[in-house]
Amino acid sequence: MRLAEVERGDTLRARALIGAISLASGMRLPDAARVAFYHHAFVSRALGSWTQAAMRGPSEWSVAERELMAALVARWNGCAFCVGAHRAVAIAGMPKSTVDAVLEDFEKADIDERYRVTLGFIRTMTVEPNALGAEHVRRVLAAGVSRAALGDAVAVASVFAIVTRFADALAFAIPSDEEFTKAAAMLLKRGYG
Repeated sequence: MRLAEVERGDTLRARALIGAISLASGMRLPDAARVAFYHHAFVSRALGSWTQAAMRGPSEWSVAERELMAALVARWNGCAFCVGAHRAVAIAGMPKSTVDAVLEDFEKADIDERYRVTLGFIRTMTVEPNALGAEHVRRVLAAGVSRAALGDAVAVASVFAIVTRFADALAFAIPSDEEFTKAAAMLLKRGYG
């Protein structure tokens, strides 16, 4: 059950922002933003800052590559909202066919081997965390991925391990593909903070 305050906003300012953004975008403001308005101290400040750093901070990975990592973590965690949201942002920066091939089976997709090995690492981290060991790190580093790039991938997977569960626990509504595309443009422009 969702609180009415989350849906409509719990303050006059939040209600006005939700209404204005929904009107300007021509779509219902996604639940992720509604929750950020309601849980401002946690979602907007702490989680928002961490997500902004992981997804938009300096990195050897492009924004699209990190967004696709987030979409994969969401897929592995069964979060349809986050798969759709981060798939749409990834498509803004790389071919849709590549994004969909990676989401279908990253091991067979036509992608750089360093990215593939890194995706394998975060898959193990997400799906089989107790199996993750030093040999996984060595494999990624041997493929030519820097320690910094591996750390960035771990940051993306870590934050989305939380975000995906948060989205599912609060039963985020699933927008249409068109709405995901509109929201992706806003997310690219404004970021996560």
